[in-house]
Parts: sequence; C-alpha cells; structure tokens
Amino acid sequence: MKLLIGLGNPGAEHARNRHNVGFMAIDAIAKTHSFGPWRKKFHGQIAEGRLGGEKCLLLKPATFMNESGRAANEAIRFFKLAPDDVIVLHDELDLAPCKVRVKTGGGVAGHNGLKSLTRHIGNEYIRVRIGIGHPGDKSKVHGHVLKDFSKSEQVWLAPLIAAIADAAPHLADGDTANFMNKVALACGSDEKPAASSRKRGGSGKKRVSRAPTQRDLARKAAAPASGPDDPRPARPSGPFARLRGLFRANGANEK
Repeated sequence: MKLLIGLGNPGAEHARNRHNVGFMAIDAIAKTHSFGPWRKKFHGQIAEGRLGGEKCLLLKPATFMNESGRAANEAIRFFKLAPDDVIVLHDELDLAPCKVRVKTGGGVAGHNGLKSLTRHIGNEYIRVRIGIGHPGDKSKVHGHVLKDFSKSEQVWLAPLIAAIADAAPHLADGDTANFMNKVALACGSDEKPAASSRKRGGSGKKRVSRAPTQRDLARKAAAPASGPDDPRPARPSGPFARLRGLFRANGANEK
C-alpha cells in the first residue's frame, strides 16, 4: 500500500494558494482515478483507491501546514508503512514554475510542512516537488506562497496538475523516471527525458572519442609523409607500375 500526502492548508480561503498545490494535485489524482469519497480520519481527509495495480490511500492533513506530520504519522502507524511507501506532494520555491522533480530524503529548505513531516516520521520519504518559483527576495516568500496563483500562471497550472494525476500510477509503481517524463511531455517541456530506451540491435550508447595516447603520436610521427607537402616523389600506382620501376632501374645501371 502507498500513502500519498498532499500538503496545504484547509479552508476555502487557501484553496487556490501556491502553498496548496499539493492539495490540488491530490484532488486531481482522486478524481482522475475514481477514488472513493473523501472522509475524515487521521486529522485530515482521506480517500481510498488504486493507482495501476497498487492500493493507495490519499491524505490531505487538516492540521494546517505546520502540523502536517501529526496526520501523516497517525496514518503510517495505523497501516504499518515503511518510509518508501510514503509519497509527499508539495510546493517548491527552488524550482521554476511548471517544473516537477522527485527525490527521496534531503533537506527541507525552510518548508514548514516538510519540517513537520521530518520531525514526526523521519526524512526518508519520497517527495514530489512542484515548482512555484521564488519571488526573488526572502522577505517576500511568505506573501508569495500564501497568495493565489495569478491568471497568467493558470495557463501552465491546469495542464501540470492534470499531467501529475495522469502519470500518478507510475509514481505509485516506483517508476519515477517515466512519471517525470510524462509530466514534462504533457507540459510541453523541452527537457531531455530522464531515461532513454535502447534501440533494437544496439546498446543505445554514443561513442565517445578518446584523446590520442603517446603511442598514437609516436606512430603518426614514424609514418611516411603524404600529401602536397611531401618532398619525396609519390610511389607509382596502376597495373604497370612495377614494370616501369624495373625499366628505370635497368636504365640507371647502363649509365
């Protein structure tokens, strides 16, 4: 079983905040994959269903961002889940808007929701980092994350959330490379795929030219010169080249 946790703050006044993009993604996953109805449990809202062949529980903590770990911890203890069964979707200031990255563990970068999770359940859970961009000034961060997405941001936000929901079965299956590739393609990203498939009949690896060794340089220096700058006459070629060489040798001996 996998536990997918979306981070955000409860209440209609926060529903469209940048800080609530984790809630938005979880809601889209529930709708796209026909999860059961939302109900109250574990200090939050939960919905049950399947992603591909994996049974999954979706959780939206109702504790506000700073106490998200309390809700997560209750669910993890109830189902006896391991850290790699827990997938957290959250907003990421340090990623450009419309970018998504997946990683396990790492720092919390000042994110209060991640701080709470790490305090309650440890650090080795899987993180889906959804880029919202940085305002450029640390003093503006609080206002930036607690404001609604702008009209111009809606252009990429809706396709991004839909792509995350569509690709969620890969995430639940542990195939993070395919998950990120599908999200990037759906959002029109020009980034290279996270993993490339091999072509038939070949290894799929590019040949890399190596620098010449000392032996290569020595062989090149010892080789006969050729080309327009060669002071020696070119060796005759063609079907009668050997006969012409013999006649010239005989003529030289007769002189």
